[in-house]
Amino acid sequence: MALLEVQELERGFGSKTFNTRIEVLKGVNLSLRKGELVALMGPSGCGKSTLLNIIGGLLRADSGKIKLKSSGSEYTYGKKKPSGVVDVRRNGVGWIFQDFHLLEQLTAQDNVALALEIKGMKKEEADEKAIEALVKVGLEDRIDFPAGQLSGGQQQRVAVARAISGSRPLLLADEPTGNLDVKSGEDVLNLFKELCSDPVNPISILMVTHDPMLATKADRMLLMRDGITAASNVKEAWGVTE
Repeated sequence: MALLEVQELERGFGSKTFNTRIEVLKGVNLSLRKGELVALMGPSGCGKSTLLNIIGGLLRADSGKIKLKSSGSEYTYGKKKPSGVVDVRRNGVGWIFQDFHLLEQLTAQDNVALALEIKGMKKEEADEKAIEALVKVGLEDRIDFPAGQLSGGQQQRVAVARAISGSRPLLLADEPTGNLDVKSGEDVLNLFKELCSDPVNPISILMVTHDPMLATKADRMLLMRDGITAASNVKEAWGVTE
C-alpha cells in the first residue's frame, strides 16, 4: 500500500504576461510504499528540489494532489488554498538537507530536543525522545558532545535523528550526502536502509542525489527530466550486474 501518492503535480515560475514563465513540474506522478527508499535523480534544474519542497509543504503547487496516508493528510492544489499542509509540515514529514543546519554550540541531544520543544513538547519528554532517536542512529556515545565537535558523518546522523524524532512516517532528503566523504555517505545510506527496514516502525525516504552509485542502494529510482518522472530499476538504469 502506498504511503505517499503524488498526482498530476504542476508548478511554474515567472510571469506569463511578460513571457518569462518556466514550467518546472509538468504533471508529476509518483508513489512511495511504506518502508521504501527511493532515489530521485536528474540533471540540475529539472525540479527535484521543487518537488520535495511541495511534498513537504514548503512550497505551493499550481495544481495537483498529494496524499500522505499514514497521517490522514490530503491536499489538493488549485484556485483555493490547500488544507492539511500545516499538519504535514508538523507531523507528516521530516527533512534532511545537504547542510546539517545544527546549532554547533548545542549538544547532539539539545539539537534534537529543541525541534520537539518548538512543536510544543515538554522538555523532559523531548529529551527522552531525543536520546531514543540518537541511539537509533548509532550516536549513543556522542549524545552530550557539542555538534561542532562531531565529524561530518556524525553531524548528518544528528540531523537524521532530529528528522525521525517526531515519529514522522516520511523523510525527504535533499542531497543528504553532498557534503560528506565517500565512506560517510555510504554510512548514511546504510542508515537509511536500516530505518526503512525497521520491523517495528519502518519509515519511507525520498532522497535526491546526483551520485549513481549511492542510488544503486535504493529500492527504486525515479529519473526526472523535462518536468516529469519516469520509474526505473536502479541496477538496469546504471548497468549494474550482480
